[in-house]
Amino acid sequence: MTDRTIVVSDLRDAPHFFGTVADRIWRSWWEPRGFPLSHITGLLEESLADGAESLCLVAHAGDRFVGTASVIASDLEERPNLTPWVAAVWVDPPFRGLGIGGDIVLKAACAALDTGAGAVHLCALPGKRAFYERLG
Repeated sequence: MTDRTIVVSDLRDAPHFFGTVADRIWRSWWEPRGFPLSHITGLLEESLADGAESLCLVAHAGDRFVGTASVIASDLEERPNLTPWVAAVWVDPPFRGLGIGGDIVLKAACAALDTGAGAVHLCALPGKRAFYERLG
């Protein structure tokens, strides 16, 4: 890899990462629950539309995928009144512990707040709670 600068882009501006983002999200959360990859690609395609309520960010170093996070309307069926949410946060293992996950989450939260939302929500496993609490 010649370019070591990691940037965070809207997936609409870096669509060549679409397949990788879909794969990471699907394998991490949806495949274990029996959902097909097409379920995730459909959701991601919605985030590429002009005026979409959802947003997908991708961290990358040149053409190398580093991580992703999304802004979606709702992440818990039992809490549909809470919106928007930061979801599907993933950083590839070689890049963990470098602050990239925090950067992606904060950029996603800022993007959600820029829409006029008064708060941004996030659902995390107990083992990940401290990471998100450090971010505020």
